[in-house]
Amino acid sequence: MKGVLTSVSIGLALAVLSVVPGAHADYNLVQTWAGQSFFDGWQFYGAYDNLTNGDTIWVNQSLATSSHLAYVDGNGKAIIKVDNTTNVLYNDKRNSVRITTTNSFPVGSVFILDALHLPYGCSVWPAFWTMGPNWPIGGEIDILETVNLMTQNQMAVHAASGCTKANNSQQTGINNNANCTDGTGCTVLETNTKSVGAAFASAQGGVYAAQFDVSGIYIWFWSRASVPANLQNPGSTINTTAWGTPSAAYPSSTCNITNYFTAQKLVLDITLCGDWAGVPSVYNATCSGGTTGVCYTDNVIGAGSPRYDNAYFQINYVRVYTVDGVTSSVLSSLHRTSTSSISTPTSTSTSSKSGSNPGVVLNVSSSLPLFVLLFIGALAILV
Repeated sequence: MKGVLTSVSIGLALAVLSVVPGAHADYNLVQTWAGQSFFDGWQFYGAYDNLTNGDTIWVNQSLATSSHLAYVDGNGKAIIKVDNTTNVLYNDKRNSVRITTTNSFPVGSVFILDALHLPYGCSVWPAFWTMGPNWPIGGEIDILETVNLMTQNQMAVHAASGCTKANNSQQTGINNNANCTDGTGCTVLETNTKSVGAAFASAQGGVYAAQFDVSGIYIWFWSRASVPANLQNPGSTINTTAWGTPSAAYPSSTCNITNYFTAQKLVLDITLCGDWAGVPSVYNATCSGGTTGVCYTDNVIGAGSPRYDNAYFQINYVRVYTVDGVTSSVLSSLHRTSTSSISTPTSTSTSSKSGSNPGVVLNVSSSLPLFVLLFIGALAILV
């Protein structure tokens, strides 16, 4: 009957969606962190690393400011760094910084990091990632994560049991693990050797972007010389269609995004050693020249310089874009029972992974291209 989506029409609609990588769309700017106000809207952790067993104390904002671990430099770039001036005694930890956005951002968002320098060095474990407000509930997206002297970024998705990584997804990166429930998550290794470390800095940095969409999660990296035109001087809207094949693709065909992910906060942090960088086999793979072969004793204790002279972020900006709140009139009747909106970020008061599955119809979002929306609407009318 007219106006009702049958199983045939749903199947045809999903077939169309399957050939639209990323369900690309226009996104509107909702948040920018840059310049002198960069640290507005972030919460400082203010405690030791009790999450990854790192040999780090993530200091509070007052200490981060007074000890020059989080500040804006003379060129308007945000600096987040590890303490490289203190002589740390045995059994003590070294100061560093972890910051988390006070706002959470919904499915239908794009997260962008433009940086000139990323932290690197033996024992150094930096990350730019997202988490649900009640983490580990609500999922996690590791956009940038590397340890020690790795020469390529490792991306990952962490979610509850049932979320997996499609092996045939269109991406340039190399799949390492398909089970997103594992401790390492479903990981993808970036092929661009300028994505982290000294090579990243020598290339004048670059840009990371992640699309958090009902169709899936997609992560891109561009070295400075290859940054897309619409990210060189980004405006109030952004479109992902010109970005090409992503480095990592996590299509919703094997991990229903609205089922496994809540709104996400952004996190920037640097820890030392711990459950990844400090694992002997991982540490010695790139830092085998140490005196003891042990991450902590080789690096964390003693003088901070020159060991941690490169353990810092230098950031041009972090931006968040979300899809329009006004849906197509063709879809309005299909959303009558939906009470969720993905047009604006949700503010929460919590400091720091599964949601409910609204069903096939409610997974159709205004982030889809117009021709797909019209196609689905036409099916609803014709059947």
